[in-house]
Amino acid sequence: MKHLNKLFVFALVSACSLAANAAGDAAAGKVIATERCQACHGVDGNSANAQFPRLAGQYASYLERALLDYQSGARNNPIMSGPSGQAAGLSGQDIKDVSAWYASQPGLVTPVQPSTVTR
Repeated sequence: MKHLNKLFVFALVSACSLAANAAGDAAAGKVIATERCQACHGVDGNSANAQFPRLAGQYASYLERALLDYQSGARNNPIMSGPSGQAAGLSGQDIKDVSAWYASQPGLVTPVQPSTVTR
């Protein structure tokens, strides 16, 4: 029974550490956003320029997938893709961190317009 308890505690601690590594560090992501992303997307992800996507409030998993796809070439954009693109050189942890930062930011809310449809 003692061995089962030790095994259970070990498994629980291991699972907790894996979960912690699965998520990004938003504070570290802010540093990356400030250095690499703010010129186009804004440091908080609410770009003032409609030419660049707003990243604030997006799901971290979506942002991670997009950055990985830019790196692999599955998604093509002259600024983001390729060997000299913005996504190049980001480590897996960098991607998780910057994605966590933008996901933690409040996105702009589109106001609900009253319905003009009549029946």
